[in-house]
Amino acid sequence: MLNLILDETKEKMNKTIDSFKGELSTVRAGRANPNMLDRVMVDYWGTPTPVNQTSGISVVEGRQLVIKPYDRSILKDIERAIFEANLGLTPQNDGEIIRITVPPLTEERRKEYVKQVKKYAEDAKVAIRNIRRSSNDEAQKADLPEDQEKQAKEKIQKLTDEFVKKIDQLTKEKEEELLTV
Repeated sequence: MLNLILDETKEKMNKTIDSFKGELSTVRAGRANPNMLDRVMVDYWGTPTPVNQTSGISVVEGRQLVIKPYDRSILKDIERAIFEANLGLTPQNDGEIIRITVPPLTEERRKEYVKQVKKYAEDAKVAIRNIRRSSNDEAQKADLPEDQEKQAKEKIQKLTDEFVKKIDQLTKEKEEELLTV
């Protein structure tokens, strides 16, 4: 029973880390990255669809994204979706593809992104702590002997500390990436 609780806890915490990494990948660091467009939703035949499912996205020369839709009729929809996503990017439509030149980040913008990264990190830590709380509750409800229950809570706390360190490390790496000119 104890191992089952610990395995479930670890699995949930790993999912939280994966989600956090996904959040970090959407924060741009001055270089063009197809992941920057992950949150852009295009109205495709009346259904909101991620732009990466409607088009091929590639990086050209490190500072430019090229979006080539599988269906040319949605070029205008993709362009509008990028504007509405409020990414600070200006798409240029040439009738075949959309080009997005990624401007270098200003110092002020870099600091805004660092704040955003810290907010994502704090949200991930809260999620980890919530998982710890629910796992501790499960350990309590499992009717384990008192010493095993205490041991379970200690192991859950160790897992929590380990995952919070991972979040801190990922945050630090992203901050360095953002602040490197």
